[in-house]
Amino acid sequence: MSYENEESENTTYIPYRYFAKRHISVEEENEMLKATIKQLQKELLKHRTPPFLVGSVVDVVKKDEAIIQLNTGKFYVKIAKEWEGKVKPDDRVLLDQKSLTLVKVLGKEKPFDVEGFVVIDKPKVKWSEIGGLEEQIREIREIIELPLLKPQMFKKIGIEPPKGVLLYGPPGTGKTLLAKAAAAHSKATFIEIVGSELVQKYIGEGSKFVKSIFEMAREKAPSIVFIDEVDAIAAKRIELGTSGEREVQRTFMQLLAEIDGFKPLGNVKIIAATNRLDILDPAITRPGRLDRIIEVGYPDEKAKVEILKIHTKKMNLDDNVNLEEIAKKLGKKVSGAEIKAICTEAGYFALRRNSTKIKMQDFENAIKKVLGKKSKKKGNYAFIYG
Repeated sequence: MSYENEESENTTYIPYRYFAKRHISVEEENEMLKATIKQLQKELLKHRTPPFLVGSVVDVVKKDEAIIQLNTGKFYVKIAKEWEGKVKPDDRVLLDQKSLTLVKVLGKEKPFDVEGFVVIDKPKVKWSEIGGLEEQIREIREIIELPLLKPQMFKKIGIEPPKGVLLYGPPGTGKTLLAKAAAAHSKATFIEIVGSELVQKYIGEGSKFVKSIFEMAREKAPSIVFIDEVDAIAAKRIELGTSGEREVQRTFMQLLAEIDGFKPLGNVKIIAATNRLDILDPAITRPGRLDRIIEVGYPDEKAKVEILKIHTKKMNLDDNVNLEEIAKKLGKKVSGAEIKAICTEAGYFALRRNSTKIKMQDFENAIKKVLGKKSKKKGNYAFIYG
């Protein structure tokens, strides 16, 4: 056999369609790599692009000039050609870091998001669930509930109802319960916030927060704005102080402006609560603002019995349980929250005995456990009710 014949016998035939298919797959892979490179170039451009400053438009002076508000102050800036004539006051805009030129409009400035900071609820607390506060209940119903339910009565008489009320007293005496019951009986939206949350990190945000809360309250009217621990922002103002204290004062002034400013509150009522009436600024308690000041103090012996009846209504009590005698053993400075805690602890003592009835001894043990911690800070129980 010749060499040529041997070579022809060992040669494998490869069809043309194999090379065509291979050519197509290489082209597809090439296109995929090009798309990947293009995407990576875009990402690289993002990393190279310097960040922009976010501001809000105060006023548009000319077609290509505007006054912008930043956290550091106000600036007179130029507007990029593509945005000339398209910028309006209150727009949120992007500014170049070096020249502060307005390079993009983001749209209208959104109101401060308050949903995550406040509690919006429709309470179901009844006046009958609050014991020993008959006088306070009467005043709150006159100031808060009556103007919301029967505003025509005040128009006929020709007087303006108070805008709000200030509740003060020791912790756990029922200030929040009174506010919730007023909202429940007047069928109003209950907006609850702690005073310390009104103070924000950056300059000007606290006042925006207060403004947004009252805007939301007007939208959801009739509504009651309950500000707990109001002394956190409404303490007496001093001339000297840190920048943080000055920001607290700005927030406080915005609160005063919302109470008696240009926009009427309408069906929005304010209830504030504090444990420190002595440190409040007189500006918030003057007539026309929170001009009704109601003390919510410790309950007397009769009120203690009423509170005990409310909290033991669903409890399985033994025949030897005497609520009047329990009230006498409580002492003078006992809050409603502590009385509720005593009733709960008495139930736990019955559970430890594997009993379904609560005896007088269980209440006595509960009194020692709950009230004993007020004078001692040792033992197995370190928390304080109230």
